[in-house]
Amino acid sequence: MRSPLIQRQGRNARHHLQERGVTLALVAVAIFSIIAMAAVSIDVGTLYQASAEAQRAADAAALAAAKVLSSSGMTGDPANSASKWSTICNMATKLAQSVGSPPNTVDITFIAGDKGSDCSANTLVSFGVNPTVTVKVTQSSLSTYFARIWGRSGSSVSATATAEAFNPSNSKSYASSGEVVPVQPRCVKPWIVPNYEPWIPSDYSCNTTDCTAFIDTATGIIRSKGIAADTPDSVIGQTFWLTAACKFKNATCTLGRGSKKLLQPQANVTPGAGGGPHLPNPPNLEYLPGEVLVTSAAVPFAKNGACSDVSSNYAQAIAGCDQVTKYQCGVQNGNNVDLSSNPGPNDTPNGGQCLIHQSGNSGQDTLVNNGAIPPIASYPLQIQAGSSNPLIGGGVTSGDFVTSSTSVVSLPIYDSDGATGKTNFTPGGTTPVTIIGFLQVFINSVDNFGNVSVTVMNVAGCGNNASGAALTGTTPVPVRLITPP
Repeated sequence: MRSPLIQRQGRNARHHLQERGVTLALVAVAIFSIIAMAAVSIDVGTLYQASAEAQRAADAAALAAAKVLSSSGMTGDPANSASKWSTICNMATKLAQSVGSPPNTVDITFIAGDKGSDCSANTLVSFGVNPTVTVKVTQSSLSTYFARIWGRSGSSVSATATAEAFNPSNSKSYASSGEVVPVQPRCVKPWIVPNYEPWIPSDYSCNTTDCTAFIDTATGIIRSKGIAADTPDSVIGQTFWLTAACKFKNATCTLGRGSKKLLQPQANVTPGAGGGPHLPNPPNLEYLPGEVLVTSAAVPFAKNGACSDVSSNYAQAIAGCDQVTKYQCGVQNGNNVDLSSNPGPNDTPNGGQCLIHQSGNSGQDTLVNNGAIPPIASYPLQIQAGSSNPLIGGGVTSGDFVTSSTSVVSLPIYDSDGATGKTNFTPGGTTPVTIIGFLQVFINSVDNFGNVSVTVMNVAGCGNNASGAALTGTTPVPVRLITPP
């Protein structure tokens, strides 16, 4: 047999020895590449996670600080007439630092107008109008698992957030565009109050024609700016009684006291003849029931006896969060007063006592006051948590100072002395009213007659010439995260 034309090279043992280890080298290179990519992915993921945590901490710290600015009442004193801004600023700083750290480094800047500011009184210029807080959170020397191979022992990430305590009162004077966005809070309680300050004059002899107003309807500014602890007639810290402007125990809300048949809510009604023995002593202010059409959402029924009779829509709007009814601030005749039912004898006591956990001393929150009669809240306003505060168990114990409480509520203020004259209310039906602002109060107690002792924490007017889309929030001075310019 002839040999093939193409000869195959023989594969001897020496040739095999030359190829030995090539596969192992390729595998080693592949493993190294995979580990390197995994290392980069792990370290990058760690940094992204740390960055997200820093952003959450910055957001929470900024919102917490802004909430202190709002709940302290400083936006009710835009001219700093009480000289308390520096104290409140320091309180907000401490809270932001506790929320944002450890292990973070927290830098806090308060914005006064267009300039950054510290907490010294001489730098807080115009700080009472839309004050903002910027918080920068930095996490340093983060542990990296593989980057140290290239000589990096640690990395750092940072995040920044800015929160604003929006104050609409007279904001047209400060807005570059000259426009004012009306406020439309939710979870508002259906106690619509007239635009009267019941503690002025000090002898409690005021009536519907000469009482000083909460809000100047022409500008939206607060008429009695300042702190009552420093200036007796100022609004922040005043304590008075709210009482239903209805004949007691009637099935419907029939306005009027005694033989006078007054058709308007009054300030400082005197108990006794005409007023009835159930009325509290002055200073007091009559309120009207707001229209509540459907069952309120998110009603947090407390586990105490005060909640056993919270059944009507109106009582549930008091005991819980009415997220359905929209109280439109600055909208002509935008809301209704409902006189088809009387809230005084049942709904207000049941819903109010349930809301603040009052029944049987079951753990309601308290507001620190100066012990005067009537009491005036000590400033800055401080709330002590009761045993039923929702924050209890989450690092808060009874007696701690808190900024969140179910006793803090928002009440609509209607234009009781409008340009077209006083409103004529329809007996047994609904009557449209114009909401011109909101009163933020702390509920001290609710008696069995439906009288509510409240302390003023803040006031917000709709602004001047308010028009356009409504701003939503849960308090008269909404707190929100913003993107700084």
